[in-house]
Amino acid sequence: MAKEGAQRAEETEQMIEKEGGKEGAEGSAAGSLRAGDTKEMRAVVLSAFGGLNKLRVSKKAMPEPQEGELKIRVKACGLNFIDLMVRQGNIDNPPKTPLVPGFECSGIVEALGDSVEGFEIGDRVMAFVNYNAWAEVVCTPVEFVYKIPDDMSFSEAAAFPMNFVTAYMMLFEVANLREGMSVLVHSAGGGVGQAVAQLCSTIPNVTVFGTASSFKHEAIKDSVTHLFDRNADYVQEVKRISTDGVDIVLDCLCGENTGKGLSLLKPLGTYILYGSSNMVTGETKSFFSFAKSWWQVEKVNPIKLYEENKVIAGFSLLNLLFKQNRGGLIKGVMDKLLNLYNSKKIKPVVDSLWALEEVKEAMQRIHDRGNIGKLILDVEKAPTPLMANDSTETSEAGEEEEDHEGDNENKERMPFIQ
Repeated sequence: MAKEGAQRAEETEQMIEKEGGKEGAEGSAAGSLRAGDTKEMRAVVLSAFGGLNKLRVSKKAMPEPQEGELKIRVKACGLNFIDLMVRQGNIDNPPKTPLVPGFECSGIVEALGDSVEGFEIGDRVMAFVNYNAWAEVVCTPVEFVYKIPDDMSFSEAAAFPMNFVTAYMMLFEVANLREGMSVLVHSAGGGVGQAVAQLCSTIPNVTVFGTASSFKHEAIKDSVTHLFDRNADYVQEVKRISTDGVDIVLDCLCGENTGKGLSLLKPLGTYILYGSSNMVTGETKSFFSFAKSWWQVEKVNPIKLYEENKVIAGFSLLNLLFKQNRGGLIKGVMDKLLNLYNSKKIKPVVDSLWALEEVKEAMQRIHDRGNIGKLILDVEKAPTPLMANDSTETSEAGEEEEDHEGDNENKERMPFIQ
């Protein structure tokens, strides 16, 4: 293993040198990057909040690491449901556009900022990034960066941090999962849902109830104990199997599912809200969908919680990392998760790989709930010819092109291509 690790490190160093030489040759040939000029990179840019037509692959200035930061040559990026909400502006205090989306990536350390310790150029890493992950190069503080195990691929590494840390924190830090408990998880076929199922399997006699679209059932039936159609009356189905309900409810849907989840809790049970995908019903932000989900949420009465001995909680990994400065806590969780990975007890599920230029189609697949596991943007992947239309090609100026009237529906609703 040590020999393989050394060989891999040598290969990554050669890769970095090759990338640098390639960029130099291209810059010289094009005459666009003269000595002293800022180097450029490809990145997915969100020009304004809205539909898929607001996304473009553009050229941007390459960042350089500040003190305490690492510069990473990105190989793969994770795509999460929160990215759809960011695109729509359907989040609290969204940043100003234009912006580069994305919160997690994997790649190779290319440069170290001052005061950085514990990493070397050529290290294979995965990282959390406070936006800007969907690019060829990112810089992020060292506290958000973790080394990749030798046998973990870049695509698996990009699928690992958000899903598994979220699942672990909810199960073990918030809900205190123990032997013999029961868990209800929605969107069981998604990245977090599959991470939850795998982590539950590391504790003896844990019963996992899952909801998912019916077409996913065959693929994920072995990962959960009981699986229900997401459109069925899962409350009655759960109570038929477990009359007392469940110990933990993990809700990424919100809306009417909040009241249903609370009704299923056993005494001393914990309900955790970690998403609100029911608010995303179309390409753009919908006030009607937001209002409907809000009014469907059962108004929680603290006296009722007291009388029924129930716990209600919320969890936001991004807020914990970037607003509440809990990077040290997450580092400890990542250490535990990597030990589980090295013991072959957990493994990220990758649904599919997409080129940067295919980000619209990838987002549509998540919007349609078509994925099983995580969608990954592969920075080195060439786009599928059928997808390389004028809505996804690289824009040198980084400016949004006008869409011809009547074409938006066809471009934004392109079906997933196998």
